[in-house]
Amino acid sequence: MKSYKSSNYVVAVNLSTIVKGILAFVFGLLSIFSLSGILTSLKPEYRISSSSVNHAAEHVSGAMLYNLFTMENRAFGAADPEGEELPSMSNLLFGMATNISFKDPRSFLGRELPGFSIFDGEILVAGEGTDFTNMPYESVPPEAALNADNDAQLQNTEKLENPSPGEAPDAGGHTTGDKKTVYLYFTHTRESYLPYLKNVTNPDLAHHSQINVTKVGDKLKEELENRGIGTMIDKTDIIANLNKKGLDYWNAYQESRPVAQTAMAQNKDLIYLIDIHRDSQRKDITTATINGNPYAKLAFVVGAEHPNYEKNLKIATELHNQLEKKYKGISRGVFVKKGSGTNGKFNQDLTSNSLLVEFGGVDNTFEELNRSSAALADIFAEYYWQADKVGHVISAPASSQ
Repeated sequence: MKSYKSSNYVVAVNLSTIVKGILAFVFGLLSIFSLSGILTSLKPEYRISSSSVNHAAEHVSGAMLYNLFTMENRAFGAADPEGEELPSMSNLLFGMATNISFKDPRSFLGRELPGFSIFDGEILVAGEGTDFTNMPYESVPPEAALNADNDAQLQNTEKLENPSPGEAPDAGGHTTGDKKTVYLYFTHTRESYLPYLKNVTNPDLAHHSQINVTKVGDKLKEELENRGIGTMIDKTDIIANLNKKGLDYWNAYQESRPVAQTAMAQNKDLIYLIDIHRDSQRKDITTATINGNPYAKLAFVVGAEHPNYEKNLKIATELHNQLEKKYKGISRGVFVKKGSGTNGKFNQDLTSNSLLVEFGGVDNTFEELNRSSAALADIFAEYYWQADKVGHVISAPASSQ
């Protein structure tokens, strides 16, 4: 210790204390950098995240960032687009602090109501009549409904057993030959439709081990192959696998992932993966009348928490737009889901050509669903053969996990 004496004060300097302070400061910096390195090197699914912070950050617009730059450097103001109204800083701060948006009524109660997150999502492209009150959602069935021993008795199945053959469309000389390039599978295998389940009226109970969305897949496969596109269908009962392993319904995508990966590994010709689902909304929301005939509406769901997000989104948006031109009202739109309360990937990170399509809702009939399958195959074939002319673009999987 050294002491310095002035006329009025005595200043004591403890060198060991200074050294300790410096070492503590250096150690603190090293700890921060080390922790940051560990956190950023983790895979996305293991990283610590805050849905509140993510929600606030993703709504900071380019206009607001531009406004902030202008506040620091007035020279940016010279490039301000004429007539462009910059967002209010107070509104932004209020939204970041409360996660409330006056443009989205869900934000007022979404965090207070248990299970409300299943309605959370973004309408990227809205179909006719689509808004925040009727977005697609999949209700979680009670455990008993997933046991095949509890399957409801069937009704109205006569036409399903002996379907009338439709007129095969002209494929225009297009064909993939022996190659199977489209893969259909079902993460929620047993999603069914109430018109075929005797004495069942509760949408949450619309599940069956035999009559379910796999029949939609059969029709879509038929329609695609009629248009020259080789298609394979995988009816692996994901729900049965969950039951065997004692896993919850939320683990369905985890269980269907290796099924899709195996198909991709065994068939290098596969280009498109389509996961077929059924929505839980009621008939007035999931049915459209086109040229006097009822169709089950379609909805495209895109998970945004993976690198292939924008490429999958582009395909879904293109199909929606083409459907709207030829079958006005059949598409409910394109919906993006991410964040807490949802899978966020839906296995769409496996390839840049992945689709998740909701076919109708719990009240639709297979007559309506079959019309929609033919409509989607019609539009998809046009998209497929157009892309075939320039070469289908496929991205390698971001992760095999």
